[in-house]
Amino acid sequence: MAAYLIAIVKVTDDAWVPDYAATVHDIAAKHGGEYLSRSGNIDTIEGDPLEADLIALIKFPDKAALRAFVDDPDYAPFAKARQDGAINGFYAIDDTDLAGGVPYLPAG
Repeated sequence: MAAYLIAIVKVTDDAWVPDYAATVHDIAAKHGGEYLSRSGNIDTIEGDPLEADLIALIKFPDKAALRAFVDDPDYAPFAKARQDGAINGFYAIDDTDLAGGVPYLPAG
């Protein structure tokens, strides 16, 4: 079952961004990760505006692959740089439908 990493990032020191942007997608791909978006074009449709400069959405084959990416020793220095230079939220969701009304999603 597919899993998605949602990263919400508010940059406080952008020194880490060029290396992270150039390299991390390859580390994610090593674990089957595919970036669906890495955008700063955030429009608030409803609710409070996010305090974020960018949101990334990465699809993985399953939650084990997502965790393998997050825990990858090759990713560790990039994660540390991001954590030191940004306020971050990382969230994992699967592709289930909690309400059970979407016919093409597995029931959650």
